[in-house]
Amino acid sequence: MAGGVVIASSISKVYPGKMTLYVFVTYLVASSGGLIFGYDIEISGGITSMDTFLQKFFPKVYYKEKHTLSNNQYCEFNSQLLTTFTSSLYLAALVASFLASAVTRTFGRRISMLGGGIIFLGGAAINGGAKDVAMLIIGRILLGIGIGFANQSVPLYLSEMAPAKLCGMLNIAFQLMITIGNFIANLVNYSTNKIEGGWGWRLGLGLAAVPSIIITVGSLFLPDTPNSLIERGHNEQAMSMLRKIRGTDDIKAKYDDLVVASKDSQLVKHPWSTLLQRKYRPQLCMSLLIPSF
Repeated sequence: MAGGVVIASSISKVYPGKMTLYVFVTYLVASSGGLIFGYDIEISGGITSMDTFLQKFFPKVYYKEKHTLSNNQYCEFNSQLLTTFTSSLYLAALVASFLASAVTRTFGRRISMLGGGIIFLGGAAINGGAKDVAMLIIGRILLGIGIGFANQSVPLYLSEMAPAKLCGMLNIAFQLMITIGNFIANLVNYSTNKIEGGWGWRLGLGLAAVPSIIITVGSLFLPDTPNSLIERGHNEQAMSMLRKIRGTDDIKAKYDDLVVASKDSQLVKHPWSTLLQRKYRPQLCMSLLIPSF
């Protein structure tokens, strides 16, 4: 959510528009942000169960695992380094999401996706070539920052590029891409664990670069959304983009609505405090309770 305020059209209005090839290709590229998130939150579980990985970076955990009846690496062996390796991604993503919110609002959704993709690519490279635990943790932190930027900008980008009647479908499809990333990570873990020579974990960590390359290269060619262009004063470009992504010249009503929404959002001086207002309480409660449960 950019700056705590989402600029959206009134759902009671029906605007002309369709799923154009332009929007479809845009969605495929942008949704690779979901693959990034899904792949990386799943791959670490398989990697940390590989004997060769533990022998190289966490030998004490490996020794205890082989000399006790328990297989619970986290609770039984109480390795702060192992838990730091795992949790550093999530902590970095949490912190980065606040910075990503300002970047997404100020410089546009596309720039935020591009920055997140580059940072994530760097993290994947460092993890794949890691020589010690410090490199592993640094790589995971970079991955977390990249995820923070992607999760902040990609859903917003997809919402603003989609025709109104398809907006919900495309955002649910983004969630589908996360689960596909989970599935691919499990297949990679299963396959790389069988590689002779003990280097399979490098391949598993390094393959995170594939979706990051897609979103990084794609962001160089993707346009910015009409909403973002209007926010930054590029009104003519916004109208041109609306015609292109909607596949029609009848975009005046939609454009006027976006302009009004943009002006309204600029009146909000303290977006975080706005979330605490009574009229937004249902949305605030649901956004907290759904992931909690």
